[in-house]
Amino acid sequence: MAAEGNALTCGGLSQCPSYIEGLGEAKVKSEFRKQVNEFVKQDIDFLVCEYFDHIEEMEWAIQVCKESGKAVGATMCIGPEGDMSGVSAAECAIRMSRAGADLVGANCHYDPFVSLETMKKMKQGLDAAGLNKTYLMMQPIAYHTPDAGKQGFIDLPEFPFALEGRIGTRWDMHRYAREAFELGVRYIGGCCGFEPYHIRAIAEELSAERGGLPEGSKKHDKWGGGLEMHTKPWVRARASKEYWENLKPASGRPFCPSMNKPDNWAKH
Repeated sequence: MAAEGNALTCGGLSQCPSYIEGLGEAKVKSEFRKQVNEFVKQDIDFLVCEYFDHIEEMEWAIQVCKESGKAVGATMCIGPEGDMSGVSAAECAIRMSRAGADLVGANCHYDPFVSLETMKKMKQGLDAAGLNKTYLMMQPIAYHTPDAGKQGFIDLPEFPFALEGRIGTRWDMHRYAREAFELGVRYIGGCCGFEPYHIRAIAEELSAERGGLPEGSKKHDKWGGGLEMHTKPWVRARASKEYWENLKPASGRPFCPSMNKPDNWAKH
């Protein structure tokens, strides 16, 4: 299927219980190595170490992945405050690059705009360390998390079964894609909560850079152009980039707060 669509295949590693249980580097690496060996047997195109919140474990995962000879991406589920051991986002990026990652960045736990703040810190760290040839990648969640703490959206009271009210619009994703590209990120994707129309919005926003619009745009019309055929004149008036970029969506839920207080379980 990947060959039919001219796509790349990827094998992913994430946190393992052995690290939190303190079983040591050799044990953790042996678990990673079992997974990587299976990916290599299937001749996948590249490997991604993702959803790590301790840089030490991330370094071990990258080192094992590099044994395969495949390209390696590395993304941590951290925010602007850094990892759960107190290592800054900038230092995490430096250590991922020095461990051998070809791409570094952030994934999950935070929305695109909080994650962009993390990426800015990572980029500053890489530049200052002379590692500015390392590629940047990010895959944030689609839920707005301005009120999330260091542990991200898993601390929010709405996690995991009431997050729909926080979902970003396709117009949020247009903005995210543009800001990420301008920052220098070249692997721009999404994690939890992302729907096909979110990914299409990213591809649409970067159509000039990509060399064309995605197939889905032919029937959906970028920036709501199809609304020009609507029967209601006030809806037809919404067929513009300016309208959707400046809209501040309402939740439709009376008495609901705009933000919530994280549980901060990691501090208990």
